[in-house]
Amino acid sequence: MSERVFGVTPPISSALPTDEEKRANNALFRELRAQGTFESPVETQKRETVLKSLEKITDEFVKRAAMEKEPKNTFLIRGAHGRVFTYGSYRLGVFGPGSDMDTLVVAPKYVTVKQYFDIFPDLLVEMAPPGAITDLHSVPDAFVPIIKFEYSGISIDLIFCSIQTLRQLPDEKDWNLQDNNLLRGLTENEVRSLNGTRVTDEILNLVPEPATFKLAIRAIKLWAQRKAVYANVLGYPGGVAWAMMVARVCQLYPKATSALIVNKFFNIMLKWPWPLPVLLKDIEYGSSVTRVAVWNPKIYPSDRNHKMPIITPSYPSMCATHNVGRSSMTAIQQELEVGTKVTDEIMLGRRPWKDLFTKHSFFTTGFKFYLTVISSSRNKEAQTKWSSFVESRVRMLVAKLDLHPSIALARPFNKGFDRVHRCKGDADIEETQGGSLAHHVRPEVIAAEEKAKAEKDEAEADAKPETEDEMKMEVKNENGPPPAKTENADDTADAAPEAPKGENGETNAKPEDIPEHNPDAEVEIYTTNHYIGLQLVEKARSLDLSREVNDFKAMCISNDIYKNELMCLTIQHLRNYELPNDVFEPGEVKPPRPIKKKRLAEEEPGKPAKRQQTATAAG
Repeated sequence: MSERVFGVTPPISSALPTDEEKRANNALFRELRAQGTFESPVETQKRETVLKSLEKITDEFVKRAAMEKEPKNTFLIRGAHGRVFTYGSYRLGVFGPGSDMDTLVVAPKYVTVKQYFDIFPDLLVEMAPPGAITDLHSVPDAFVPIIKFEYSGISIDLIFCSIQTLRQLPDEKDWNLQDNNLLRGLTENEVRSLNGTRVTDEILNLVPEPATFKLAIRAIKLWAQRKAVYANVLGYPGGVAWAMMVARVCQLYPKATSALIVNKFFNIMLKWPWPLPVLLKDIEYGSSVTRVAVWNPKIYPSDRNHKMPIITPSYPSMCATHNVGRSSMTAIQQELEVGTKVTDEIMLGRRPWKDLFTKHSFFTTGFKFYLTVISSSRNKEAQTKWSSFVESRVRMLVAKLDLHPSIALARPFNKGFDRVHRCKGDADIEETQGGSLAHHVRPEVIAAEEKAKAEKDEAEADAKPETEDEMKMEVKNENGPPPAKTENADDTADAAPEAPKGENGETNAKPEDIPEHNPDAEVEIYTTNHYIGLQLVEKARSLDLSREVNDFKAMCISNDIYKNELMCLTIQHLRNYELPNDVFEPGEVKPPRPIKKKRLAEEEPGKPAKRQQTATAAG
């Protein structure tokens, strides 16, 4: 009986591992342990407990939705239940300490997205242990609607999909989502929600040795994170895309160790003839279960524009790297070239594995010039929405910079820097919105204040029952039997005036309802900075980015999410020695200010003209 062939081509080599490759593999495992990529059994058990709780909450959610939909249908209510599936790193089995858990709630056809957002968040707080749910916020307007929260310190991203072909979900424990018919009647964002789990399961089904794949992808994920080329939203491959690249190499070397897979990954992906797509199986065309488009560059011009296509194996196949642009692809290839040299020497026994996982030099020696995109808001909730939106658009600014004739490379850093500032007066606020850190409050100060507040609240909560008992006893002793209770009298006697309410009873947050501003009061301003490193073409003497900056700002502030009275967007030009201290980690050296005469500095080839620096900052 012939062995199963994985992938769209035969393997390059099916040779068994040598003793040297086995030793390199053992060394890789030890290094990944030392790097802290594996979670402790206690923390893993905690995740499993949280998942079981989410399953119970999901069942109750579906029952309540059924009661709301058809309150007299006892058969429907009695059989109502939902399912919770994971996807991403947890489902792949490559999660580490502090990893998010990507989860999906699946419900029968009668449960709506509106019910999900109306019922599920309150039910989470109601059914979870007291205080277990924190940082809970819903994002119903996202392309894939999501509820984000922390459950016992574990960060959860929870998406939702109702199966339009099922009035009741199957009871079988091993029921899965691989049947394409489950996609019938779903919108594109619902298909994307369901495909997170479907793609993850298919990847594991398409690799020859799952254990080999899992250790190799742990190494590649750690490398990509350390080199700052891991973030789908900012134009780099995300976790699933990196996993598919590693899976393809596993198909080409089905008997290899994880160490050899890592080495071959760098050699193969460095020389990959893009835009030839990375495929784990042939693309399935012609199915009629959904109208969602299958990736096809022969038909769709947008698909032909993908520079580094990595295609999901589950129907309908999509490009997981459509966000990758010219500069981010160049950055990836630069890092792949270095990784190839390092792993070649590791496999020859000349270097240790830790050399592969050294940190990026984005801020230390990477660039002379930077743009920083600063989103800011006057409250934390507004900043969460605004900064997430701006982050999702940074790659569009990078795409415009890629077209500028004076820019050779515009590389975005793969995460933003969140900061809190305390300002007094409009002048302080304006300074902060413009990029000043004069009023920045260090994270450890905020953490200490929050800890002190929590301890104070806990102490007051412990004392409150005793105080109430004493007050009741005092009233009874002095006045005899207590008077008849007036409804809500105790609750409202000392209550602060309520904020104005909207038509549906919600707190109205319109500017005219906000109390008059006190110029002496301290105001917290929340900012998020995204940095873009700029490499100029040779002999560039000036850099005018006013059009690119103004177009980007206009695009962002024209969106409905933008609220002028709460939010601000600034784009600032920085030299490397002007970078703030908190972007550097302990042991890193901040670039020094060059010692030059002013005239020589202004005439230095490649330096943006002073006039354009001002225009960029003002833009």
